[in-house]
Amino acid sequence: MAVLECKDLSKHYGNAPALNHVSLAVEPGRIVGLLGPNGSGKTTLIKLANGLLTPSEGEVLVCDMAPGKESHASVSYLPERTCIPTWMSVKQLLDFYGDFYRDFNRKAAEEMLTHLNIRLTQRIKQMSKGTREKVQLIMVMSRAAKLYLLDEPIGGVDPATRDYILSTIIGNYNPEAAVIISTHLIADVEKVLDEVIFINQGQVVLQSSVDEIREEKGMSVDALFREVFKC
Repeated sequence: MAVLECKDLSKHYGNAPALNHVSLAVEPGRIVGLLGPNGSGKTTLIKLANGLLTPSEGEVLVCDMAPGKESHASVSYLPERTCIPTWMSVKQLLDFYGDFYRDFNRKAAEEMLTHLNIRLTQRIKQMSKGTREKVQLIMVMSRAAKLYLLDEPIGGVDPATRDYILSTIIGNYNPEAAVIISTHLIADVEKVLDEVIFINQGQVVLQSSVDEIREEKGMSVDALFREVFKC
């Protein structure tokens, strides 16, 4: 059973289509790059899968369910902007996630925080932007979800932090789950991807495994992306 399925899915803002008749399926055990230029519909697709937007046409299914209360228990979502409460200490944040999500693995989260030398007494507002992003990602990846939706997880951080974030994603997701990483930094994420979905102007222009791209096209995902989307 597909973890995420879109069937003829469209989303319009007024007369402007953000997604235009998108059909795709993402299977469990895959790390999938949702790749496209800015404004291509990546964030809209992620928000629809998370139930933050409703489709204009078609449907989106998470674990064979329409997004709602039941599906939310299966989805771990990292929004494009950091949104953890800044007044909390790290310990309060751990308590909050533990109360809110049954599948939250506090021990795993504490181990990752210790690895980064982040103290439980430290307040979120005292942290740098990059550290806040790491903390939020740790919270998201410490859940035993079925679908991880990561919107630009490496967008605003330095290269060393990107490597840490990507290794955290690989090392901590449930192997029966799927991870969808939305990004335009293709070269940085390519090494962790099993599959890619290219999206442009609200339409899927390619869905393929990374191995097929390398074997059939004889090029990297980054090189193919530049060719497909060249101005």
